[in-house]
Amino acid sequence: MTAPKTLDAPYEPPRIFGPRYRTASLGILLVITLIAFEGMSIGAVMPAASADLEALNLYGMSFSAFLIAGLFANVAAGLWSDRRGHAVPFLLGVALFTVGLALAGAAWSKEVFIASRAVQGLGGGFAIVAIYVMIARVYAPETRPRIFAALSAAWVLPALIGPGVGGLIAETVGWRWVFYGIVPLVIPALVMLLPALRGGEGEAPVPGTGPRSRPLPMTLAALGTAVGAAVLLYGADLLHTRPVLGGIMTATGLAALAVGLPRLLPPGALRFGRGLPTTVMMRGVLGGAFFGVNAFIPLVLQEEFGFDLTKAGVALTVGALGWSSGSYMQARHDWDRPRLVRFGAAAVTAGILLTLLAFIPGMTGWIMAPAWLVAGLGMGVGMPSVSITTMRQSPDAEQGANSAALQVIDTLGSSLTIGFGGVLVNLIGHDDIATGYTAIVAMTAAVGVLGMVVAGRMRDVS
Repeated sequence: MTAPKTLDAPYEPPRIFGPRYRTASLGILLVITLIAFEGMSIGAVMPAASADLEALNLYGMSFSAFLIAGLFANVAAGLWSDRRGHAVPFLLGVALFTVGLALAGAAWSKEVFIASRAVQGLGGGFAIVAIYVMIARVYAPETRPRIFAALSAAWVLPALIGPGVGGLIAETVGWRWVFYGIVPLVIPALVMLLPALRGGEGEAPVPGTGPRSRPLPMTLAALGTAVGAAVLLYGADLLHTRPVLGGIMTATGLAALAVGLPRLLPPGALRFGRGLPTTVMMRGVLGGAFFGVNAFIPLVLQEEFGFDLTKAGVALTVGALGWSSGSYMQARHDWDRPRLVRFGAAAVTAGILLTLLAFIPGMTGWIMAPAWLVAGLGMGVGMPSVSITTMRQSPDAEQGANSAALQVIDTLGSSLTIGFGGVLVNLIGHDDIATGYTAIVAMTAAVGVLGMVVAGRMRDVS
């Protein structure tokens, strides 16, 4: 009997944790986990950090600074990686993220803390985009779905334990160690990724020739959009104390956004044009509604209901469970995606409004946990459906540009609602957090209702 020939054996794609990809996979997942843990735990520790640094008036900006800086980094890293490779933007991103963590831990003033959040945002934006390019260049095509699935899973554990662990660390050894503790873990991730940084299996794709593939105009548009959003939020925050200066800065920020943002999105996106433009915009609508409330739940639970930081983080953890459940549910069938996105917007809106039940006399702050489970379910159903629909509606040559557009509008939507939430808290007063939170709920619920109304426009013109 002769041994079977190699050609007769069925082909098995290499495993992502097999000898060929093991170190790269572990390094990628560790980096993503570290970024995710920082992002998920910051909400739980912000009440302690803002109290220590007397920065409650800049609570919203602490989140928005990370997101706005990441917006610019996403565009810049994508352009850089397409033309020069993924190694430099990845290393730069990890370095900036690490410096931002150390700076946040050592922050001696609210201004330094907000600057550190911006540095972290730049680092995270560069690193995440470079990782996606690294996967495309290093992993065989038939292996990529597995590493992307693992990438999604890398966000689940930080989402489940990040808020609770972050709150526990803040209460025991201090909020600064939430940032300090991540720094040493960066080194093993870099060591494992060194082979993947030296190159990849395939050739770099030929850069596109459309208007959203031109480096200088896109970089300027990203910079204008990021700066415009920051100036807009800061100006709006000044309106109640220095109305003239605040009005000038608000108008300037709006003008910068009006010039830069349309260049980063598909044509017709800002007017919710039918098909792809609305599909991309729904990412920002869902993210803006959800995260505009998510950032303030720990603050409300601590200030109004006497929760400690660990307990306040539980509500965010429950939301993550809902998100995971929704993601699992939407993957079970080939659903009608616009209807699924409309359901997601409805669930997010319902969850936002249900959190107000906590303020009814005799009710407990714990009601926010099941309410946020509903909102998380909506995000888990809606966000993947937006991504799937975007890829279906994108020609091959525009998938990269449209993926970047999704990230841009997602980041911008979240940063604006969180930033304006901080403005509302400052305007109403720090001694009346409940009223400020109610105003935030009204603002974000309106965004959610908008999503319910326009979701049907995701369908292409027949």
